[in-house]
Amino acid sequence: MNKQSFFSILAASVIIASCGNKNDKSAQAGGAPQVKEYKTLNLEPKTATLYTDFPATIQGQQNIEIRPRVEGYIDKIFVDEGAVVKTGQPLFKISAPEYEQEVRTASASIKSAQASVSAAKLAVNKVKPLVEKGIISKYDLESAQYTYESAMATLAQANAALVNAKTNLGYTTVTSPVNGVVGSIPFRLGSLVSSNTADPLTTVSSIGNVYAYFALNEKKLLNFTQGDTPGTTLAQKIKNMPEVSLLLSDGSLYPEKGRVETVNGLINTETGSVTFRARFANPKSIIRSGSSTTIRIPNEVKEKLLIPQSATFELQDKIFAVTVGKDGKTKNVNITVLEITAGNYYVVTSGLKTGDQIVLEGVASLKDGSEIKPQNQNQETVYADLK
Repeated sequence: MNKQSFFSILAASVIIASCGNKNDKSAQAGGAPQVKEYKTLNLEPKTATLYTDFPATIQGQQNIEIRPRVEGYIDKIFVDEGAVVKTGQPLFKISAPEYEQEVRTASASIKSAQASVSAAKLAVNKVKPLVEKGIISKYDLESAQYTYESAMATLAQANAALVNAKTNLGYTTVTSPVNGVVGSIPFRLGSLVSSNTADPLTTVSSIGNVYAYFALNEKKLLNFTQGDTPGTTLAQKIKNMPEVSLLLSDGSLYPEKGRVETVNGLINTETGSVTFRARFANPKSIIRSGSSTTIRIPNEVKEKLLIPQSATFELQDKIFAVTVGKDGKTKNVNITVLEITAGNYYVVTSGLKTGDQIVLEGVASLKDGSEIKPQNQNQETVYADLK
């Protein structure tokens, strides 16, 4: 190897060693860890309508059991199950010949009593002039008058017996006491029925208006009483509640709005809930008694802090949000929220205040003191789907 080649190799080695030392220094010094960006939001009070759904059971305004007043065999059934009937419309005909016989007997008794009255009246008219002339004593006149009065009483009894007989005969035709819908009919032609029969002939449900019954547990009831609905008492709040909606079994919205009218004064000790009743008009008889539906109750909250549910995480049955300080470091904050929600948003009651900056995404992975780069989001964008 000549001297020129030797010095070339030596120079190259020095250059490589120098580069290696620079790389080692850079590795030892290390670069500052990259701060990750997170979407954030500055909290401001919002107004929104909360919708809460509750399972409900429908009952007709009147569910009337139809029972016979007399004993007999079912001779005719004028309606079918599910038929819409009017007040006074015949439903059943009961064969009871004895009541027809009672009417005939009472009619005959009236004729006999009328004849006795006529004869007694003639006797009075015959005796009266004789008494006046002193031919017979007043005793005979009084006796004739008593006989006449007795005949009149017998006639009155006969008339009453006819009225009763016709009433009993009228009971053999069973009519609907209200406008409504006929329920199941467990009896058929020829069945022997009476007022003591265990099952009713049928049930007629008056469904011009229907009641929807639903229940609130104690916690939701407390949230309701502490809500923004006007009123200092539960009765006042119910009176001032907005109209409620009804979701049918297929998920469609019932066109008529309803109102909550009453609430049971006692909490059911077995279920821990209170029963509410809402009334809905049912002009087209769409809803039938016994249906299962859903009550949707609106509740407007005014000037409350609302945060997306996606900006929270749960830990040991507690809800947490993550705030960002001016130094860019995070802090996990325990918050309390209303039981009812505004769609995908929580209504915060404590733990956060106006002006706080919260992290909107990836909050479960952030620890206290994590440094992030806030990327503040527009309010309209975050609350775009808030009603």
